[in-house]
Amino acid sequence: MRIHLQTGGGENIIRAYGPGQVTVNDDVYSSSLVVLPQRILQDCLPQEFSGLTAGHFEMLAGLGPEVVILGTGRTLHFPAPPLAAALARASIGFEVMDTAAACRTYNILMGEGRKVVAALLMIGA
Repeated sequence: MRIHLQTGGGENIIRAYGPGQVTVNDDVYSSSLVVLPQRILQDCLPQEFSGLTAGHFEMLAGLGPEVVILGTGRTLHFPAPPLAAALARASIGFEVMDTAAACRTYNILMGEGRKVVAALLMIGA
């Protein structure tokens, strides 16, 4: 699915999403990643939902966002509340979506100037 957003200014924009891959700006990623407006983090998330730990959410909280969007592939998978407790303790908003919706929502919030993090799991390749 192509995603179109007319904004710029050096931010990371998610341009397209398909099963098992995401295009950020002009780069295609086929492994799980964390997208922030000013940087991309690779090799810090598991490929599968079952591999998520409390440590992953602590790392996301440490990035200092207002909101974290977790993209869980084609199907919604909600983490157990204790896993995401670090986000609640830091008063960081947390939303779980399928990855396509997470990509669109990230772009909207980033375009509004929000401090948003998209944690995208590459499930469904």
